[in-house]
This record gives sequence, structure tokens and C-alpha cells, in this order.
Amino acid sequence: MKYETQRVALPFFAVAMALFALQVIFGILAATVYVLPEFMVDLVPFHVMRMSHTNLLIVWLLMGFMGCTYFLLPEEAERDIHSPMIAYVQLAIFAVAGAGALISYQFGIHEGREFLEQPLWSKILITISFLMFLYNTSITLYKGRKTAINSVLMLGLWLAAIFWFFAFYNPSNLALDKLYWWWIVHVWVEGVWELIMASLLAYLLIKLTGVDREIIEKWLYVIIGLALFSGLLGTGHHYYWIGAPAYWQPVGSFFSTLEVAPFFAMVMFAFYMFWKGRRNHPNKSAMLWTLGSATVAFFGAGVWGFMHTLHWVNYYTHGTQVTAAHGHLAFYGAYVMMVLGVITYAMPQLRRLQPFNQILNMWSFWLMTSAMCFMTFTLTFAGVVQTHLQRVLGMNYMEVQQQLELFYWMRLGAGLVVSIAAVLFLYAVFGPAREELPEGETRLTTA
Repeated sequence: MKYETQRVALPFFAVAMALFALQVIFGILAATVYVLPEFMVDLVPFHVMRMSHTNLLIVWLLMGFMGCTYFLLPEEAERDIHSPMIAYVQLAIFAVAGAGALISYQFGIHEGREFLEQPLWSKILITISFLMFLYNTSITLYKGRKTAINSVLMLGLWLAAIFWFFAFYNPSNLALDKLYWWWIVHVWVEGVWELIMASLLAYLLIKLTGVDREIIEKWLYVIIGLALFSGLLGTGHHYYWIGAPAYWQPVGSFFSTLEVAPFFAMVMFAFYMFWKGRRNHPNKSAMLWTLGSATVAFFGAGVWGFMHTLHWVNYYTHGTQVTAAHGHLAFYGAYVMMVLGVITYAMPQLRRLQPFNQILNMWSFWLMTSAMCFMTFTLTFAGVVQTHLQRVLGMNYMEVQQQLELFYWMRLGAGLVVSIAAVLFLYAVFGPAREELPEGETRLTTA
């Protein structure tokens, strides 16, 4: 760790991981309701569990992105963070906004728009925190060295903030509401967040493989070009059945098909750089998360997204468990694994220790990834059955749900394995360092 202000990332990672744990817990609770419908019905209704699960995902990922930025930006810009105090204050504001919104949900206080249920006061605090973050990091970048990595990263973060402002626009017309709602939900996760992911991937590959920066930066420009070209107009695949003009069906189908390209490029990019560079970096678990993120993102966001993005297929599959299968694997591969990869790489340096608990970390990787893949296959089969029975044969919705009970039990089992893997990961990166250092080396601090 070259710059002392990189330690600003540590509390961001800690809070993000605490919210990650809560997200997994609410996911388990919601999955349990699918098999035991009366479970906690009077204490925490299902819609509150689901709302909490999805909102925690967004909040902890944003906090993880902030921590990743504070960690890599000083190295890329070759200067310390402009103001660590601003970073700590905006972390506190963001945490209050997120925790306050989560508590509000438990009392039925929310705005009702999926992913954007936060009360108005919470949205305002999130905006203030994000603008403080952008000011702090932009000043750091302005005064320091500009690289492709930190420039693309800041572009993604600024675009995420700009599209967030549509969260404050809530028209009474439902079709118009959904039209602009997707400008946040889709443009974030299938557009500007891909810029953030690609820049983090490029940073890790430079650090872990030692490949020349110029080669990696050329790949980075190709990836972000593909992501923006396909992702923005690819939003049209959400406009098929909400009352938008019919031309969105061919536009959405065509550009959504192209959305596979940036994720395929990321896989090629990651493995080519790994093959081209040295493979003796001591942090093997970080490399595992890095390569795993590119691979799983390609399948989850690329392949599973393509499976039902064409409008003549989506006519039958939208809103079924096929959507849930795609959403789980895409979010996990593209963003969850990438943030966990950066944390795995950064935490030994932030704690001033050699890479530690790597075997435990790798166990976490394989357990979590295997369980998420199993969950995805389970939900995919459930979605195919649901589509046929409900959308083709016209069977009653609740009758179809009874036919899917076995799949829901398997999904719950996979979720429990994910929770075990999450505990292993948290212990591996925040717990005591158990691996012995090579003879003659000493730790800078005690675990």
C-alpha cells in the first residue's frame, strides 16, 4: 500500500460486508416463504423481505464501489485522497440513509417502486453522500495522474449519479413511470456499472498479472465502447409490454443481443492477460475471484440475459422465474464477485499483512459460486415449467406455484450454502491471519 489515505477504503469495505450479510439473511427469509407461505407473515411480510433483500444489494454494492475507488484511486492518480474527512462523513451519511430506509421498510414506510422504495429523505441523503464522494474523488483525479482506469471508473460513477436523479421523478402515468424507471435500473446495471466493473477488472489484472498497462488499457477502451453502445439502446428490451411504441421491439431485441459482446470481451480479456502475464502473485484467492467474476458475468448477464431478451421469447418469459435466474447470476458474477475480488486483494494491504486465510477464501469462492450456479439452474428450470404451464397452457398462477415447490426447496438449499460461504469469506478477510509467513519475514501488525 503506497498511500496512507488508501486506508479510507477499510471502513467502506466493513460496512459493505455487514450489509452484504444482511442481504443474504433477507434472501434466505424470502426463499423460505416460497416453501412455507405462512413463515413470519405477521412479523415481516414477504414484500418487505424482498424489498429489503434487493435494496441491500444495491446499497452495499454502491458502498463497495466507493471503497474500491478510495483504494485504487491514490495509486492510479499517484497522490493521496483529497479529503479523508469528507470520505468518512459521506460514509456516515450513506450508512444512515441505507439503515434508515431498511428500518422504514419494516414499518411499511416506502415509496413502492421496485428498487427505488427508499423514502424521499433517504433518497436526498444518498444523493448528498454520492455528490460528496464524487467531489472528493474528482478533485483527487483532477490534481493527479489521469489513466484509462481511473478515468473510466470516474465516468461510470458520474453517469451512475446522473441517472440516479430519475429516482426523484415519479409520474402518475404507469407506462411513463416504467419508461424512466428503467433509465435507472437498467442503465445502471447493464450500462454504466459495466464501466465500473471493467475498470476494477483492469486494475486487478495489472496488479495480479504484471501485464503492461498499455495493453490492458486498449482492451478496456474496447469493452466500455461495447458496453455503452449496446447497453443504452438495449434498455429497449424492457419496453416491450409497458405501452411504449412498437419500434422498441426490434430495437430492443437487436441491441440486447449485442449486450453479450462486452461480457464475452471481459472473459477473453481476463484470461488472455492471465495467460500473458506472470502467474506467481502471492494473492491467489484474489486472482480466483477476478477470473471468476469475468466468467460468471458472461454466463449470468450475457448468456442468461440473451436467453429471454428477444421480444418473441420475452412475450412468454417476462416476469417468470427465468428473470429471477438471470438476475441472480448476473448481479453475482458482474458486481458481487468483482467487489469481493477487490476486497480480497486490498484487505491484506489495508491490514498490513501478507495475503492470509487464502484456502478459506477459496473455499468461500467455490461454495458461493457453485451454490449460485445451482440456484440459477434451479430457477431456470422452474421458469421454463412456469412459462409452459402458465403462459402457454393458461393454468392458474397459484396452481403453477404448487407445481414449482420442489424447485423452491432446492433454491432455499442453495441459499443456505451461499450464507455459509459468506460467513467463510467474512472470516477469511476480517478474521485473524492464520497462514505462516516465509521464514525471515515479519508482520507489520498483529492480527
